[in-house]
Amino acid sequence: MLLSLMAPISHASANSLHELQQEFVDLKFGLFIHFGMGTYQDEDWADPNVDISQFNPTKLDCRKWAEAARSANMNFGCMSVKHHCGFCMWDTETTDYNAANSGIKRDVVKEFTDAMRERDMKVMFHFSILDMHEKILPNNIKPYHTEFIKNQLRELLTNYGPVTALMIDGWDAPWSRLSYEDIPFEEIYNFCKSIQPDCLIMDLNGAKYPAEALFYSDLKTYEQGAGQKIEKDRSFLPSMACYPLQRSWFWKTDMPANATKSPEEMVNDNLRPMNEARCTFILNVAPNRDGLFDQNAIESLKKIGKLWKDDKKQRVVAETAAPIIATNIAKKKHAIGSWSYDMNLHDLAIDDSFSSSWVSHPSVKEPWLQVELGDVYPVNAVVLTDNHDKAITSYRIECRNNGKWSTVFEGPAPTEKRVKINRFNTVLADAVKLTVTDANGNVQVRELGVYNEKR
Repeated sequence: MLLSLMAPISHASANSLHELQQEFVDLKFGLFIHFGMGTYQDEDWADPNVDISQFNPTKLDCRKWAEAARSANMNFGCMSVKHHCGFCMWDTETTDYNAANSGIKRDVVKEFTDAMRERDMKVMFHFSILDMHEKILPNNIKPYHTEFIKNQLRELLTNYGPVTALMIDGWDAPWSRLSYEDIPFEEIYNFCKSIQPDCLIMDLNGAKYPAEALFYSDLKTYEQGAGQKIEKDRSFLPSMACYPLQRSWFWKTDMPANATKSPEEMVNDNLRPMNEARCTFILNVAPNRDGLFDQNAIESLKKIGKLWKDDKKQRVVAETAAPIIATNIAKKKHAIGSWSYDMNLHDLAIDDSFSSSWVSHPSVKEPWLQVELGDVYPVNAVVLTDNHDKAITSYRIECRNNGKWSTVFEGPAPTEKRVKINRFNTVLADAVKLTVTDANGNVQVRELGVYNEKR
């Protein structure tokens, strides 16, 4: 069943993004919960077509989750309210595939949020854009899918009180193959902010983007189970890292008999160094089929609580540029320019990959790169990602319309970091040109992004 989209309830924000980021970093440590159909199938990716009566945790008690979290001195709880199979843990009107229609016929999200707040813990949600049950899948995106997602997010952000952060998964990742064009990021982001302006939006795809700027997220994110590791020596952005205490995100039948990861490792190799790097650590504990934590997980959380206590020391977050959330108009368009070095041709600067680069031939004194947009677009931001922190020291950006070029930026690089964000008044453009006027060494451009931000 698909509802028509209701107008969101708008609330004015009392806090700046920088203040919200600082508050998130100050939380330091929290609980992650993956619980749902996968719990009953020994799989993280559950079959989206099985009978939902299988979901029947008869002893479910979210207050015991909160009690165990507090024993580890955690300050918040984050629940996966919808994983990739599409099973909803709340009483939603958007689909019958939800916990309120399952074996227990209960709204687990409400019980979770109530339990966290009883313990004075903040609430966060994890939500998958990829939805196998609703066929929100690669090469199958329809206009109504965006409306369906917005309806679900409207319920979650309207019916369950203040949500500190929304962690979005399954979006623009190599394994999901759902791009920010398929489901428009800026539209979803602004929709969520129109309901809860103080809710931080995290897209769990942070490893794709450079560590020096926020792309499609209010916080830098690292899913350690997927091999995403924070560069502690380079990190200055407010960030989040998540990791399971057990061997996987969802419960497996062998977990009660096998040891959890070491509490000492969780504290000394994760929690403490991450906090120093302005990164909040979220530790996943998977409830079993009764809806309770296994005893070995409970004991590990208690031991973590003995090893670590919040020192209340604030790791100050520097104020950074607003996150880039608009669609990249230049993505995979036609690029031309000055002489390239070897096989590192111009298109590598607009291939939506930060692991490849256009490389200028060393003999070119003022390298230039031009993106043909294929149509006339409003443009108000260009983001240059350099290969090294101080390689490109000055440059010029021009926009072309009806054959006429206009300069929107010229001068020293606005930052010594690899990512150089240039925001300016909106112009119309059918092409954008970068000219590097000074550099330390040979010029290499990882990505040149062109945007029309809704400000």
